[in-house]
Amino acid sequence: MMSDDSDTPPQAPGAATRRRALMLGAVSASAIVSIRPALAQAAGSVSNCEIPVPDPGRAGKFIAPDGSLVDPGTPGAFPPAGGAFKGEDVKKALNGGRLPGTDYERSKAYTNYIRRLQSGQSGFTCFASLQMPRG
Repeated sequence: MMSDDSDTPPQAPGAATRRRALMLGAVSASAIVSIRPALAQAAGSVSNCEIPVPDPGRAGKFIAPDGSLVDPGTPGAFPPAGGAFKGEDVKKALNGGRLPGTDYERSKAYTNYIRRLQSGQSGFTCFASLQMPRG
């Protein structure tokens, strides 16, 4: 048995294309609406992300003034930070401020360490997100 579409009105040529374009436009608009809150949430999470100094895989190492990791007891090196630093605090320190609970030299060594973070190290994603321009 064949189906009969006699109850649907005939369409002008191109009507299906216009309808499809309108549907795509509606989908695109809703995608934009749903992306904006995600961006706002991501901007907020940058403030709340954390960077350990050093990362847990190197927890026994000290931080040299240039940010490199050295053995404990190396002259001029600083012991690891007592905990991770919040993204907002790191951002301020990278812009000339000081990390909480540190003096100038220690803060400088820790921020040098953070600048040297590589992909795969704990805190790298947080650091990378701090570098992205906000619009």
